Order: sequence, then structure tokens, then C-alpha cells
Amino acid sequence: MAGAATEGKLSPALPLATLIGRELRGDGSERPLVRYGHSGFAKRGEDYFLVKPDCLRVPGDPSSAFSVFAVFDGHNGVSAAVFSKEKLLEHVMSAVPQGISREDWLQALPRALVAGFVKTDIDFQRKGETSGTTATLVVVDGFTVTVASVGDSRCILDTQGGEVSLLTVDHRLEENVEERERVTASGGEVSRLNLCGGQEVGPLRCWPGGLCLSRSIGDTDVGEFIVPIPHVKQVKLPNTGGRLIIASDGIWDALSSETAAQSCRGLPAELAAKLVVKQALKTSGLKDDTTCVVVDIIPSDHCSTPPALSPKKNQNKLKSLIFGRRSHSSIGKLSKSASLGSVEEIFEEGSAMLEERLGRNFPSKANLPPFRCAVCQVDQEPFDGLMMDNVGGCCSAPSTPWGGPYLCSDCRKKKDAMEGKRSSRSTMCR
Repeated sequence: MAGAATEGKLSPALPLATLIGRELRGDGSERPLVRYGHSGFAKRGEDYFLVKPDCLRVPGDPSSAFSVFAVFDGHNGVSAAVFSKEKLLEHVMSAVPQGISREDWLQALPRALVAGFVKTDIDFQRKGETSGTTATLVVVDGFTVTVASVGDSRCILDTQGGEVSLLTVDHRLEENVEERERVTASGGEVSRLNLCGGQEVGPLRCWPGGLCLSRSIGDTDVGEFIVPIPHVKQVKLPNTGGRLIIASDGIWDALSSETAAQSCRGLPAELAAKLVVKQALKTSGLKDDTTCVVVDIIPSDHCSTPPALSPKKNQNKLKSLIFGRRSHSSIGKLSKSASLGSVEEIFEEGSAMLEERLGRNFPSKANLPPFRCAVCQVDQEPFDGLMMDNVGGCCSAPSTPWGGPYLCSDCRKKKDAMEGKRSSRSTMCR
């Protein structure tokens, strides 16, 4: 399957300052083409993907168009993957303020993605099913790309000169030291499968449940320290465009990021997706579900694959963006050193602490009623004794003051459980 979204032509006579100004103002006349394709083979049938190239930020306004692509790799059944495919985008969009400009929308998107992922997890766990899923959601608005992910379904970016950037973090306990430390500090146990006689085999897992991942949506049979809070990265592509490859671990267990990118350069998106899957199967066989979505973001004055994606031997280097915990001052920081032909990093944050991700900018007391939960987006009337720093419920105070936006009782319980401040078995979700 392949598709395209076309919006006008780029005039080469316009100065660069004009092009940048139009992009910042959200002028749709200079928006790039978005072309995509997908491919995959099923082993267990637990992989799902989402392709929505025709979303509108403002209903009825074509200049507010954006595209969404996602991959969900389910485990222990398909329920969580199917539910996330159907509900995740809806929950993200409900957390974005209405009637804002494109620039404000892009700035609000990282926080909305966090709220949407957590809301999807809470709603799925109410169903009482035990499956789980990774989720990698990509929003393309002009040349700006925003990626949110939990688990190990990866998104890479291939740009000018064969430079490959990793836009996600693998939340695998085996490789991610920070996540291991977070899980154990929250009350989880991390170890390998222990056979009779004390022999340990396989990758590091979290107990109870035996999950190899530290972040996911669902997984009601493990502790709340397996969180649905995504890593989020937002970048601005150069005016030469670029290619995104979004795929499940069936691809990445067989191919490196650089190999996947290099294997399909110079091909249209649909054929590229098929070739990446074929290369993965050739390398390791069909050991797992393999799903690949390729998205080309092409300047509108090009009618085919952009020059940046043509084959270039001996010019390919892997630029892995390793995401550690960043200081508060770096959250949402705008880059000041963007240059022509390079990728500009706009935002990056991967903390598992909900307070850090939702921010501390809540309404003043004059604007309190009605209260709207920053996660579930439900308005509630205040009651006697309710304080902004004590929103966990009227029966007991939280273990630490909450400095973030308003959370309803259920979402506050979820937050405390994810941080190891409340027994996961006492929450409404698990």
C-alpha cells in the first residue's frame, strides 16, 4: 500500500528567510509531499500499524493538515495493540488545546502525547485484559516530525548524505541501565528466567510478569512500574526532506538502523518498506512478526524520491541520539544552531516522572472551576478541602506535594503507583 499528500509547489526564487517564516507561520503553500508505504509478515499476528495521512488540526482547513503513522507490537495477545490503534490518536488529540496556532500546537504536542499514552493505558486496563503492546506514534506536520514511543518498536530518520538518526529509545531492560534502576527503585525485581538448579537464561525481565520491556501500554499482570509514559522527540527536517522508517522489533532484531536505511535508498516508499522486510527475513528468518512503515517527506518541488535519499556509497554514518535523563532546563528547549541541510532538534524528553512531563503550569485559583484532569480530560467540580497540591483524593494526602496540573483521583492513583508510592494492587487499574 502506498499513498501521497500533495500541497502546492515550492518556488525556488523565494529567499530562505521567507521559506522559514512561512513554515513557522504554518503557511501550507510550502508544505512537503508525504508519501508512504508499508509491508510485513506475521508470525504470531500481534503486530498492527496505523496510517492516517489526511488529518486536519482545524476541521475544514486544508492548510492545517498533518499525517500520523504508528506501529504497535503486541504481546500476550492482540487486545492492547488493537485498542491502542483505535484509541491512542483520539486520546492524544483530546489533550491538545483547541483554537491554537500551528506553532502553539507543535509546542503542545509533546505534553499531549504523554497524556494520550497514559489515558490509553488507563482505559485499556479497565477492560481487565492482560495483553500489552509497544507503541511508536509519529506525527508529521510540514517538515516537523514528532515521535512518541514506549517499548522497542523503533523509528529512524534518514537524511542528506546518508546520515541516520535514531528518534526513539529502546525500553528493553537488557540494554537500558537507567530503566532497570527506575524499575527496581519503584519496587520491581529485574532478573533473568531462573530454571531448576539456579541456571539463569534469556534476557533480563521484570517480575512479576516476566516482561522484557520497562515501558508499554497494557500488561495488567505486571506492576505499575512498567509505565506507559513515552519518550518524545521533536525535530525539524532540512528543506531537502528525509525518510522515516518505523518498524517493530522483528526488523530491528535482524537489521541495524544503518543497514535498514541503506538497503532501501533510492526506492519509492512502498518498495522500500517491502525491501526492508525482505532484508530482515533474509538475515534472520521469520522469528517474529515483522512490520515496517516507510514515510518520505519530500520538498514539493520534487516529484519523486528526494535527492537526500538516493544511494550514496561510503557516505553513510550512524548518528545515534542516545537519550538519557535531561535536566529540567533542557526540556522543550529550542535549538539555536539549525543550519541548512541539517536536522534541528526542537524537543526531547524521556523521563518516566509524570510531573516532569505534564509540567507545572496549572491555572490560577481564580480559574479553578471546573477542574479538567490533564490526563483523562474530564471536567470535575471542586469539593471542600480539594487543593491543587492534594488531588489524590479526599481520604488521604499524597506522599509528596504535587506541583503539576490538576489530576483526578483515578489519574493521581495511577501516577503514584507508577512512581512506587502506592501498591499497584490497590489501584483501580490493576
